[in-house]
Amino acid sequence: MIINHRYRFIFLKTRKTASTSIEIALSRFCDSNDVITPISKKDERIRQELGFPGPQNYKIPIRYYDKIDWLNFLAGGHRKRFSNHSVAQYIRNNIGKGAWSSYFKFCFERNPFDKAISRYYWSTSEPRPGIGEYLQSAPVELLSNWGIYTINDHISIDFVGRYEELHDHLAFLKDKLCLPQDIVLPNAKGGHRKNREHYSKVLDSKARARIETVCAKEMVYLNYHWNEV
Repeated sequence: MIINHRYRFIFLKTRKTASTSIEIALSRFCDSNDVITPISKKDERIRQELGFPGPQNYKIPIRYYDKIDWLNFLAGGHRKRFSNHSVAQYIRNNIGKGAWSSYFKFCFERNPFDKAISRYYWSTSEPRPGIGEYLQSAPVELLSNWGIYTINDHISIDFVGRYEELHDHLAFLKDKLCLPQDIVLPNAKGGHRKNREHYSKVLDSKARARIETVCAKEMVYLNYHWNEV
């Protein structure tokens, strides 16, 4: 997750949508005043090698603390902070209404069937369970990003880019945000998925039904449909 004050944008990080690569690329445009949340050690090394700023300012100022936050802090010294996949409601509550309403807020989404397969390979290791078995038991928040970019079940950000149109949508964001250079993605978190067959060849009817149930709202919003090959 990134909050950039110079270019006035908030990047919400969804799961299995190339968001780590996008986050690293967007770090290039950050300065010492911006919020950048930590990512994995491996991915932080990529960011460091590129010379981009790393994690900073992700501890939330105490002016945004409520009674529960103060109790947690006083009891254990735990500071409230932004995290990798902080959701829209949490971000809005902890940056102030002015920044939330005036900054350009965006994330990326992906075909839910492809996303589910990517999640399966990311979350399992050999010997892997069957993909249908995994998807039936996987938590909803690992299969659907809907809760990240909505508040009270309504889209709460300005732009939801599509993974399938990544190049074009990154170019749009470069112009929209008036960034001085293109958003150039490094290769982060690749190589886990072994099966590159079309999802209709990988998912059976039960797996399809599970994804269509869990991801129904984003499928309607972004017009994703099951297609055969």
